[in-house]
Amino acid sequence: MDDLNIWSPILLTAKLASVTTLILMVIGTPIAWWLARSGSRFREAVAAVVALPLVLPPTVLGFYLLMALGPDGPGGMIASLYGARSLAFTFEGLVIGSVIYSLPFVVQPIRNAFEAIGDRPLEVAATLGASPWDRFWSVAVPLARPGFLTGAVLGFSHTVGEFGVVLMIGGNILGETRVLSVAIYDYVETLNWAPAHMLAAGLLVFSFLVIFTVMTLEKRWRFKREDRP
Repeated sequence: MDDLNIWSPILLTAKLASVTTLILMVIGTPIAWWLARSGSRFREAVAAVVALPLVLPPTVLGFYLLMALGPDGPGGMIASLYGARSLAFTFEGLVIGSVIYSLPFVVQPIRNAFEAIGDRPLEVAATLGASPWDRFWSVAVPLARPGFLTGAVLGFSHTVGEFGVVLMIGGNILGETRVLSVAIYDYVETLNWAPAHMLAAGLLVFSFLVIFTVMTLEKRWRFKREDRP
């Protein structure tokens, strides 16, 4: 068993999930805040677009991402700026696809946390002279911390478990796009059972820990809300 072939997809998956989660927290937070606080009539339409990856078949999303990231799409134009031909079958392309595919898993928990705050804490802060920016960072963000934790955990874990989208836009390039799920598929396809068992068992344990962590966070958050006067 080649140690490089085992550790390369593990490290690449951890890198992909970390970068994707960081980006998702940055772009998902303002989206969640707007969805929670806006009175726009387009709010639910935007929410539906954000949630599309939940119901859209990965092959459909992967196909359109492949077209967009390919040489004839916007990704090709961006790649040409630094001398490349395409963003498809690159790590950067995987990040873009992962951000889009995992977006609802981050936005929804944060949105729910913002909505659970209610108007009163923000109104009290406003009467004390806090600006909208201060109310967001000093009141909303601390109170919505469980939502941020849940969103980060779900975004990271969902990226780790991706298969269809990353296979279509990234292929199976060792050290570049061969993530854990693709490596397991490749091992099974070649009847290489030992490494397939090893990686699959690791993901099974990881998935259990993710579910346990999310349930624990939700339970702790619920108890804190019940204890709040």
